[in-house]
Amino acid sequence: MSGTWLPPEQYIATLPKATVYGCFFVTDQDDRPIQLRAAHNPAVWQWPGGNLDDPDETPWGCAVRECMEETGLRIADTPRLLAVHFLPPLGDWTTHKIGFVFDGGQLDHDQIDRIVLDPDEHTEVAVRPLEEWRTEMGAFSFRRLAAVAEARRSGSVCYLEQSPTS
Repeated sequence: MSGTWLPPEQYIATLPKATVYGCFFVTDQDDRPIQLRAAHNPAVWQWPGGNLDDPDETPWGCAVRECMEETGLRIADTPRLLAVHFLPPLGDWTTHKIGFVFDGGQLDHDQIDRIVLDPDEHTEVAVRPLEEWRTEMGAFSFRRLAAVAEARRSGSVCYLEQSPTS
């Protein structure tokens, strides 16, 4: 920009656009990650969550809503951030994407058995040790999974960027 002041609505029109998502990282009681197989692409494993649908929705509110829609469970009552994830526009997705990964805690066997999937979104629930997920996921997706698991283990928060070549 040239330093010329613009009214907010004009300035905002010049900025890159982004979508925002909220999701939960969840494990069983043995710290094995729980993931959902995407219905639209069986090679993709996801955490319960999705994109903000409403201008008044927050990443936390989105994660809670989407988890209920996708699993039938409310798994957490207090936000505990594990990761922020940034993705540039990739392929057909023409905006940046910013994700907030919250700690969904550990589910016991009864809770896992009560998961009811939305068949339009997911076809399978899987619980596996972290290293077994490596063969099921792309390299960046597995790095994200491992980084988030480490953030939870260490009590820290991680920041992840995905480049067009990751």
